[in-house]
Amino acid sequence: MRPTRRQMLGSAAALSGAALSPATQAATAPFKASWESLGDAYQTPDWFKDAKLGLWSHWGPQCVPEAGDWYGRQMYMQGNPYYDLHVQRYGHPAHHGFMEIINDWKITDWDPEGQIALYKAAGAKYFVSMANHHDNLDMFDSKFHKWNTLSVGPKMDIVGRWAKVARAAGLRFGVSNHAAHAWHWWQTAYGYDPEGPMRGVRYDAARLSKSDGKGKWWDGLDPQELYTGPVKDMVPPDGLTSIKAMNDFHDQHSGQWLETSPNAWYARQWLLRQNDLVDRYRPDFVYFDNYGLPLEQAGLDATAYFYNQNRKWNGGKLEAVVTGKKLDARQKRAIVDDVERGFSDSLRAEYWQTCTCIGNWHYDRGLYERNGYKTAKDVIQRLGDIVAKNGNMLLSIPQRGNGAIDEKEVKILQDMAAWMRVNGEAIFGTRVWTIYGEGPARFAEGMQNEHAQKGFSHEDIRYTTKGEVLYALGQDWPNSGYMNLTAMAQGSAQRKGTVERVELLGHGQPLAFGLSINGLNVKLPDARPTFTPVLKIMGSGIV
Repeated sequence: MRPTRRQMLGSAAALSGAALSPATQAATAPFKASWESLGDAYQTPDWFKDAKLGLWSHWGPQCVPEAGDWYGRQMYMQGNPYYDLHVQRYGHPAHHGFMEIINDWKITDWDPEGQIALYKAAGAKYFVSMANHHDNLDMFDSKFHKWNTLSVGPKMDIVGRWAKVARAAGLRFGVSNHAAHAWHWWQTAYGYDPEGPMRGVRYDAARLSKSDGKGKWWDGLDPQELYTGPVKDMVPPDGLTSIKAMNDFHDQHSGQWLETSPNAWYARQWLLRQNDLVDRYRPDFVYFDNYGLPLEQAGLDATAYFYNQNRKWNGGKLEAVVTGKKLDARQKRAIVDDVERGFSDSLRAEYWQTCTCIGNWHYDRGLYERNGYKTAKDVIQRLGDIVAKNGNMLLSIPQRGNGAIDEKEVKILQDMAAWMRVNGEAIFGTRVWTIYGEGPARFAEGMQNEHAQKGFSHEDIRYTTKGEVLYALGQDWPNSGYMNLTAMAQGSAQRKGTVERVELLGHGQPLAFGLSINGLNVKLPDARPTFTPVLKIMGSGIV
């Protein structure tokens, strides 16, 4: 039986507002599925403000080929390198489509306890499990979607296992939902080769129905529920007879889902699956891979449901975080803004998050072989910049299809852990100062631009505070042996109070310092406890 709208949105205990102020009534009344209602009462929970760093398992069947991100979509585009790799390794997508990649997915080397221990040591305060990607496979015990990892592929509840292990380690737990894109993302699977020996032969999504699975590994499953069905005007017309024309068509229509009403059936199914995910695993954090919220009203319904359920689980206190991208001012009051692979160019008034990865979103053996990962120093520099601007970092560590992380990733996590053991107090539980920092590094605001940004130098310093303490996170070691904080130059708004003691974290002894018209000048010791220096500045009235 299909749940009623009331059941999908959830119910909350009736609270009398007769003696309450309008603000208190808004904070205690059930959230409704509108931007106005969500924004009126939402406040970012303290745990998220304190956490600063989350680690992410962005892992699924697209990791099986170890070729990088968006394999499922691009393996159906003749002329694309993923198509070439797929034909060479697995055969033509008319006969060996992505659903066969799901069947090929075997998890033999996953060590969630060991990985979570590494992530926690590296500083993670929350852990996020991907619940599904654009490939539309649910990686949990899904009531409303038969294409899930208990029915096919690894035959296990991946989200459930992560949730149990992460919580046992004392981490907050989150899930990421990327499936709102699936109905548009999978349209390539309904196409065909525009040239060559298989010209005009439709790929598997266009050829298979539930009845074709009789006696096969997918007996009883409908491929159309995985691939979502063809959408009008998004399937290439028969007149496209060249690779260039096919690729041009995909490029022109890749954003069409943003401007058109989503498939109504798919939106309903997506909402049922998302609410089921929330009810089963009770996350603290939900990441939506969407601008604003997914699928228009369905995304609002899902967020209101999550907030109301989360408040029930926590005795009336809202501990929930939902993220979305490219938010306007109204939306930022209701959910947390996520900047994918990008930067903020300023200290933000509202809490926000950057999501990024040390490599490609899905495991890429080529990056591993070329040592193309971010280093631990790269990650820590980014983290310092983000935290100083009132943000958190959600960092993905790509897993191989078999569940393992490679030795280079382990080394990055170990190097992060070594830095955190010395300097973590300057990150976790901190708040921003009156300015985020100083130095020549400037970053363009926006998403998907981290590859184009120049790095940091020893002149770049980022600031955080905790109580009466000011921390100065140097982004590199100065060759001169001195750190000069020009923010405290004579006449600056930041030069106030009395500096009484300065330490280098990991050194433990007071350092010689002086205040001049040029700022606070600190003599550093010869020993370098970690790969970037952090000063602890103490005194009265400086924060």
